[in-house]
Amino acid sequence: MKQNQTAILLIISIIAISFAAIFVKWSDAPATILSMNRMYLACLLLVPIVWIKRKEFKKIGRKEALAFVLSGACLAAHFALWFSSLKLTTVASSTIILSIQPIVAMIGGFLIYRERASKAVIVTIGISIIGVVMVGWGDFGLQTPSVLIGDLLSFLCVIAVVGYLLIGQSNVKKVSHWIYSFCVFLSAAVWLNVYNLVTGVPIRGYDFNEWKIFLLLAIFPTVAHVIFNMLLNFVNSTTISMSVLGEPVGATLLAVWLLGEKLSPLQIVGGAIALLGVLMFLIRQNSEYRVVEENQREVR
Repeated sequence: MKQNQTAILLIISIIAISFAAIFVKWSDAPATILSMNRMYLACLLLVPIVWIKRKEFKKIGRKEALAFVLSGACLAAHFALWFSSLKLTTVASSTIILSIQPIVAMIGGFLIYRERASKAVIVTIGISIIGVVMVGWGDFGLQTPSVLIGDLLSFLCVIAVVGYLLIGQSNVKKVSHWIYSFCVFLSAAVWLNVYNLVTGVPIRGYDFNEWKIFLLLAIFPTVAHVIFNMLLNFVNSTTISMSVLGEPVGATLLAVWLLGEKLSPLQIVGGAIALLGVLMFLIRQNSEYRVVEENQREVR
């Protein structure tokens, strides 16, 4: 796939996923119910394509099935934690904290694949962490402990989604991204369903307006995840994680426009620092990739 095609798909994903936080804010349903119904409805929407490609299910062995189940568990945890975060904190804080996802992906790459980071990259991590702390401190100024808990949940959801991407990076190539997405979405829905049953979260009794939000979540933000799964055939999980940098900007602007949320000066500065750190990280990574490519060309 050409770089410009990848860029266009990532831009579409950023726009689509930016609406997720707004839809969650509009809903009164529990976070795990929002997540569960989103995944079930997304699976239903994928059924026509999955039916056409149903022969690919024969390619899924025991190892792949286990990977899909684990990937679904990570995705379920990501949605449950993030949606819970949005119930407690602002869209700006929750989504800006998500901007450290590329950094967490890099750490995950080191722990799993032993990919080492340079000192310059480590410095950018420190800069981003400072920005995230400032965002959280801005919420501390609101004197609401639950808001700080929301920020923590947002950070934990980053770890979960990176796990989901890292698993997908090595398993999505076994089948088409359509079949992979369907299997992982269904796994996530089942995990969330079990959680709701065990913890006694009401599964029924949600009105038509709530179901409209469930459907909106299943259509728009989930498109981004399908695209991400497709792009994992061509790029690594860190590159996918980089694309979420546009989400804090998009979601925050939508929240100011549609929800009337306001940003404190400290949060604006902290968010800018966090994004600056990640931008420096991206520039550094890009330069390192170019050096590797040039070295490979010289060897050839």
